[in-house]
Amino acid sequence: MSTYLRPPFTLETARAKVQAAEDAWNSRDPERVARAYSEDSEWRNRTEFFRGREAIRNFLRGKWERELDYRLMKELWAFTENRISVRFEYEWHDTKGQWFRTHGNEHWEFNEEGLMRRRDMSANDIPILESERRLR
Repeated sequence: MSTYLRPPFTLETARAKVQAAEDAWNSRDPERVARAYSEDSEWRNRTEFFRGREAIRNFLRGKWERELDYRLMKELWAFTENRISVRFEYEWHDTKGQWFRTHGNEHWEFNEEGLMRRRDMSANDIPILESERRLR
């Protein structure tokens, strides 16, 4: 994304920021996703804590090697001047063919340029049948 939606957010720009994130993550391209984060971005992803774009890229590469045919939906939950909270669901399968639906929440904080400087994520995985998929 060459131009970033910057804080302070309005309902329209918060929704656009969430949609841009959904689109980037559904590309499953670690380089594209990482560009939305500041160089020193801090992450908590479940029980993992790390910092910086290179760590983000490495995390995403591993994630999409394990979580195959990943498909994500994000929904704006709340926002303030420079923070956005979303709920999300995504579906994926492992190398054995078992499908999962992951439900969770993320809290995002942005710098003045509109890059995410903090991401705090909590999620739970639920095994599902392929016939139960909602995201295709």
